[in-house]
Amino acid sequence: MLTSVIGYPRIGASRELKFAVEKYFKGESDREELNRVAANLRSAHWNVQKHHGIDFIPSNDFSYYDHVLDTAVLFNLIPERYRALELDPLDTCFAMARGYQGPRGEVKPLAMKKWFNTNYHYLVPEIEDSVQIQVAGSKIFDEYEEAKRQKLETKPVLVGAFTLLKLAKFTGRKKAEHVMADIVRAYQDLLNRLGKQGARWIQLDEPYLVTDLTPEDIRMFTELYRPLLSAKREVKVLVQTYFGDVRDCYETLQILPFDGIGLDFVDGTQSLSLLKQYGFAKEKTLFAGVINGRNIWASRYADVLQTIQDIQQFAQNVVIGPSCSLLHVPYSIQRETRLSKEYTRYLAFAEEKLRELSELKRILSDGNPLETEWYKHNEERFAGVRCEPDKEVRARVAALTDRDFTRLPERPERKEIQKQKFHFPALPTTTIGSLPQTPDVRAARAACRKKSISETEYKQFIFDKIRQCIRRQEEIGLDVLVHGEFERNDMVEYFGECLEGFVFTENGWVQSYGTRCVKPPIIWGDVRRSRPITVEYAVFANQLTNKPVKGMLTGPVTILNWSFPREDLSPKETAFQIALAIRDEVLDLEAHGIDIIQIDEAAIREKLPLRKSDWYEQYLSWAIPAFRLVHSGVKPETQIHTHMCYSQFGDMIREIDAMDADVITFEAARSNLEIVDTLKESGFQTNVGPGVYDVHSPRIPDVDEIKQAIRRMVRTLGSDGLWVNPDCGLKTRGEAETWASLRNLVQAAVEIRAELHS
Repeated sequence: MLTSVIGYPRIGASRELKFAVEKYFKGESDREELNRVAANLRSAHWNVQKHHGIDFIPSNDFSYYDHVLDTAVLFNLIPERYRALELDPLDTCFAMARGYQGPRGEVKPLAMKKWFNTNYHYLVPEIEDSVQIQVAGSKIFDEYEEAKRQKLETKPVLVGAFTLLKLAKFTGRKKAEHVMADIVRAYQDLLNRLGKQGARWIQLDEPYLVTDLTPEDIRMFTELYRPLLSAKREVKVLVQTYFGDVRDCYETLQILPFDGIGLDFVDGTQSLSLLKQYGFAKEKTLFAGVINGRNIWASRYADVLQTIQDIQQFAQNVVIGPSCSLLHVPYSIQRETRLSKEYTRYLAFAEEKLRELSELKRILSDGNPLETEWYKHNEERFAGVRCEPDKEVRARVAALTDRDFTRLPERPERKEIQKQKFHFPALPTTTIGSLPQTPDVRAARAACRKKSISETEYKQFIFDKIRQCIRRQEEIGLDVLVHGEFERNDMVEYFGECLEGFVFTENGWVQSYGTRCVKPPIIWGDVRRSRPITVEYAVFANQLTNKPVKGMLTGPVTILNWSFPREDLSPKETAFQIALAIRDEVLDLEAHGIDIIQIDEAAIREKLPLRKSDWYEQYLSWAIPAFRLVHSGVKPETQIHTHMCYSQFGDMIREIDAMDADVITFEAARSNLEIVDTLKESGFQTNVGPGVYDVHSPRIPDVDEIKQAIRRMVRTLGSDGLWVNPDCGLKTRGEAETWASLRNLVQAAVEIRAELHS
């Protein structure tokens, strides 16, 4: 039994890549230093996999920013606006990722979207009519050669031709069918060059195959790969899928001359039945994803071995591995010095998953697998009950009725009541919630954690920051203010720390996009709120101004989706437990005079099943009600906001409207306000605030740029119920760029108001 890894985390066990890239952005280090850090990380990642006996170690899974962007650059998919900057290749790549504003010109970054149903974000490739699609980059070849110099044979990895074309945006008259021949030639050139270098296998990632495919999609996939594979010589090709099963194209994969097929047996609910129904080609190797690559719970070997035995009934050549790239889990439990064995015995991060594969390999090679020390130790790990249920929480969920999910009066009546209460001007302005977490904020939090300052001193520091940010928001003229969220390390982790049922890591960092890393909480037990979470800070901020200040909360579905969830309880049950906890906070805020409460559901779209047939039963039937449960008990005059970002919302826009919020703010600027047309076409009833500028780029939008965005929204949606706001929270931005951008935002809104009344 051989083992394979699809991809490995790349940010560094101590986030070395994040800090190196950010230093480079700030001009505090040079290219040589950045490359040195990157080379050290690649070497460390390859060698830890070698240490655990992994047979198929990936290369080119490393990236300075995003692997989809790297694939686009490899094939020369660089839009003309970035070429015109005449930057060197690396800085051109960063301009595509972050935008550019400097002596060579000004450009916005590429659009950014969620990588299927994960919290990882990819950059959307653009294909212009004039582009010459060809192998133009050398990264994949360089990194393969780099590993060879270290006496390591690797399997080069990149996004496959079909997924690349399906995710790309065509900006001119050409469509996918017009560039397929060029794409095929480029991939053929790539395969041949890697073969000449000595590569034995190349992995082409095709996760798009686990989505709902049309006959045209399957025809396109076939027309790409039949000629592509016919030209390969020395190298073998693995088509790797993950995040689901390939029920629409399983037979096609068997017919095409792939040497290996990677299937997900964790999230792929029909993968095993497909094997049973259609068998598996004898000449092909099945790369079976049997270890969960997206969650952090240790594998129970009895279950995994049963899956492998079932697979081996239908496939002769089997290689085992994780269900997807280990990019989605932290590095190692060895770095968790504060978690007791009570917790760590049940957990497996990336390196521990390598160890699991190593042990499974040894167990499977033994004549008496169930008698091996590794199997017995694993069985002991799972003996007993991990945690006792909270009977009160379970009973509260069980007692819910339809009334608990319905807010009265209905939205049209609430809209009139709120209009009379708030008297907002046309195009009211606000932010999404967080303001820059400057070095002094992080230093104060660290000092409090280390007890070098008292809790009282820390709170006073936070109150001072709130006072300053309220004053600055008043000075620039925002209509609805926020308290800045300076007390929060992360929008999910903070709430997890204030609720019961969560466990936290010290170094469980996972890449979200570029240099942005998150540390997801672990949902360990039943969830309850035992004390107020945000009331003290919201009330303090509200007392500083005559303008409304939003209470800021994270919604239950986002808390669930951005945590590592339990595997012993249904997502619905967990979501309702969290919703009841946040509902208690909402009612507490309202009772303390907070009239506008924002309940962010940034990740509501994220875990929507990749197949439409699964949407309602597996997700929407509880995700939308979970949000409604949070706010259904407030008074009509209390205005409920929510926020959503970096996903494609068009296909579930009616479900979003059914969340019954009063105002929804969307990420929109980075995707060129495409959602505005969707809102119009769907007859969207909720008041909306599509973002007018991208907060994940350091560039400062000028007044005219923002005015153009507002005019576009007004032309399409009208001005009634339309809000003006940035794309997302401003936590990661610098002070100077934040306040300059917000001044321009307010000025643009003021000038458009004047136009509306002229």
